[in-house]
Amino acid sequence: MSGYTIQSVKLNKNRVFILQKSELEKRLDPFFYVPELVELEKIVLSKQPKKLRDYVKGIASGATPKRDEEEKYYSDKINGIPFLRVQNVTPFGLDLSDVKFIKKETHEGYLRRSQVNENDLLVTITGRIASASVAPKGFIGNINQHSVIIKTDNKEISEQLAAFLNCEVGQKLAIRRTTGGTRPALDYPALLSIPILNDRRILEITKKVVEQKKQNEEEAQKLLESIDDYLLGELGIKLPLPPENTLKNRIFTTSIKNLSGNRFDPLYWQGSIYGVIQKTQFPFIKIKAITKYLINGFAAGHSAQNINDEGIIQIRPTNISDNRELVFEKNIYIDNSRREKLKNDLLITGEILFNNTNSQELVGKSVYFDLEGDFFCSNHITRIALNEKAEARFLTSILNLYQRQRVFYKCCINWNNQSGVNIDILKNLQVPIPPIGKQKEIANHIIGIQQQAQQLKDKTNKALKKANTEIEKILLT
Repeated sequence: MSGYTIQSVKLNKNRVFILQKSELEKRLDPFFYVPELVELEKIVLSKQPKKLRDYVKGIASGATPKRDEEEKYYSDKINGIPFLRVQNVTPFGLDLSDVKFIKKETHEGYLRRSQVNENDLLVTITGRIASASVAPKGFIGNINQHSVIIKTDNKEISEQLAAFLNCEVGQKLAIRRTTGGTRPALDYPALLSIPILNDRRILEITKKVVEQKKQNEEEAQKLLESIDDYLLGELGIKLPLPPENTLKNRIFTTSIKNLSGNRFDPLYWQGSIYGVIQKTQFPFIKIKAITKYLINGFAAGHSAQNINDEGIIQIRPTNISDNRELVFEKNIYIDNSRREKLKNDLLITGEILFNNTNSQELVGKSVYFDLEGDFFCSNHITRIALNEKAEARFLTSILNLYQRQRVFYKCCINWNNQSGVNIDILKNLQVPIPPIGKQKEIANHIIGIQQQAQQLKDKTNKALKKANTEIEKILLT
């Protein structure tokens, strides 16, 4: 055509490719034939590896007891058996920070086939695919259906298998075998067919990284835990030693006059909900005096969610980490088609996100919102915007201090195994408010502490990348 030139379009060969019919194996899904993954497997297979099945002496998966029959199946930390979910099985060992517990009867009866013992290899088959951990010495637990237990000959074999599955090469080989489209998963034949390059150097590199990660995280955690002590010091507050846990110290009285027309729950009346915090040298005023608005997010049922993990993320309590950071490992998406209708519900930079409904211990965890792009929040989150009298990062720290000092634990309302602090309670809550300049000084110092902690995490990420490069060199050259 005169006046026109045809330019070739640069395509990503791992997204657009052509196969000959003779190249097709048993599977027809295109992801299995991504050139990068096919080439990787050819290199691995050229080294004549064993398959995972060659190391397996036994394999089993569990189930999830019904939550609506909680009293029948579940227990607490003191009396129960750890019940491992995907988030508990990590490349750095078992993470039991938020583990659930089941009754001993459940462990020995309904879930008898999926009991976990020391030295067992645990591998996730949905979610974070092929993440692997080895059960530590003396461990007794159980798993749900999203992981498998693999029995091997000994601890060393389990550890070497875990090290390979967790490295980038092992992860890619596992992911290539997944099926399920939007919900990838590994069935038993696919899992057991993963080729394994068993080189002890992988385990040695992995152990060094795990140890460095542990050290960095401990240092970072100490820094973050120092925030409350710094904040209390700047507010002129010194916490007393906790009283001895005696019956006498747990018994208290109040008058019927105080109870009339008010709350009847005992924690609310066990002394001031603020404790010594109200003895600050600064004005102690209600939150409603320093806010422009307090607005709850909205509930989104399955019909409002995009099941393909596309659209606008709706921030929920699970998106707020223990360190009060926004995390996006498991998200709920609202379809983009609803953006215009819900435009007033889009989060605004500078708001505080307050977790208003959770377990009694976790109600009140808060995070400062400063992300670019569109986000919503659920009805379990209250959006707080401040006026010129208060600094948002400062108040975020105060709210988290209150949560850790059990202020919200004492004043929240409880129902049906849930606890909450509604907007009426929140806006009438009193907080110490120094002059705005002092608030900014405190906030900036806390930001500095958080940045130091983040630098330690970044140091870990660099070590992980370096380790993967070393492992890949060992395996593929």
